[in-house]
Amino acid sequence: MFSSYRVIFQHPGTKAFSGAGFIARMTVSMMGIGIITMIAQLRDSFFMAGVTAAVYTFSAAFCAPLIARLVDRYGQSRILPKTLVISVPATAVLLLCTIYDAPDWAIWLSAVFVGAIPSMPAMIRARWTHIYKGDPRLQTAYSFESVLDEISFIIGPPLSVTLCIALFPQAGPLAAIIFLVIGTALVVCQKRTEPPVHKRDGLAKGTVLRLPAIQLLMVVLLALGVIVGTVDVLAVAFANAQGYPEGASYVLSVYAAGSCIAGFIFGAVRLPFSYTKQFVFTAAATLLTTLPLLLVTNLTGLGLTMFVAGFFFSPTMILAIGFVEREAPPNMLTEGFTWLITGLAVGVALGSAGVGMIIDTYGIDAGFLLAIAAGICVLLTACIGYVFVFKDDKNSADK
Repeated sequence: MFSSYRVIFQHPGTKAFSGAGFIARMTVSMMGIGIITMIAQLRDSFFMAGVTAAVYTFSAAFCAPLIARLVDRYGQSRILPKTLVISVPATAVLLLCTIYDAPDWAIWLSAVFVGAIPSMPAMIRARWTHIYKGDPRLQTAYSFESVLDEISFIIGPPLSVTLCIALFPQAGPLAAIIFLVIGTALVVCQKRTEPPVHKRDGLAKGTVLRLPAIQLLMVVLLALGVIVGTVDVLAVAFANAQGYPEGASYVLSVYAAGSCIAGFIFGAVRLPFSYTKQFVFTAAATLLTTLPLLLVTNLTGLGLTMFVAGFFFSPTMILAIGFVEREAPPNMLTEGFTWLITGLAVGVALGSAGVGMIIDTYGIDAGFLLAIAAGICVLLTACIGYVFVFKDDKNSADK
């Protein structure tokens, strides 16, 4: 199994850009929770903290695809450093606003510009695609990056919170932007693995989001994000109801562990089914593994159920990312990856907010229904794509 992963790193430069990408992607997992912890400590208002984090999240969701389009047109080395010219000073302004007790509107305005950051996971996947396009090793590379995504979300949030509490309130967001600067600089300086800029003559124009396949894939990732956001809040609410609030962290760790293990295994095997059939199968499994949530009565049962549910998250996401390589024109590849990752992030935010309102109004049990509804959406969208949209020809992922 490990040999599959050793093979993908035989190409010169792959270890370097993947490692640099891991450093840069820590920003994604640390900034939002860091902002929440910082504002909650200084303003003693979770409402203010939540709104500020939401402003940052939706700004990032808006900016990332625009940055990706520029990267596809002009290249990573030209565009990525320029984004730091916006996000780094904006982060400094945000932190200064909290130090000098600036009005709320100033904090929110600075949070808008903090969100002007690139989707580094998309940039790294674009490099893997440039190297292994049309090669079975590409799925293994996507799987490895998905595992790194999970690891960053396992260690990033607690690291950010710990820094805010143990050092000073601004330490979490400060560390997040430092990771971005270091990681981006290390990625940009690696020219030999940078995807080439495609001449636009004769290639597709406009946005990749106009393609039906990308629209469907974004809905799938949005629904997957809703499941993750729902699970995050439900774990905390359920653990509190059981009188053991500390148990929430263990439950969420088990969910992430299941996803990590599955992603690692999925990247090392080759299934004898077409790519689209694999996608429908993992989508169906995603739905089926959310159903036992309705039967959970204790934290142990919730942990076991979450482990199984997490086991199908990574494969579904890996296959969805793989469809971008199949469906998107070469001059829109980075933008395609970014839209999917953005959809996932927006789904997490919507799931967290939605299930919070459901729990407050109808109780914890009703909250589980939102995860199931999102699972239904994943399966229905995958089926629609299988029947009407996705190409079912054999390519690298099927060999």
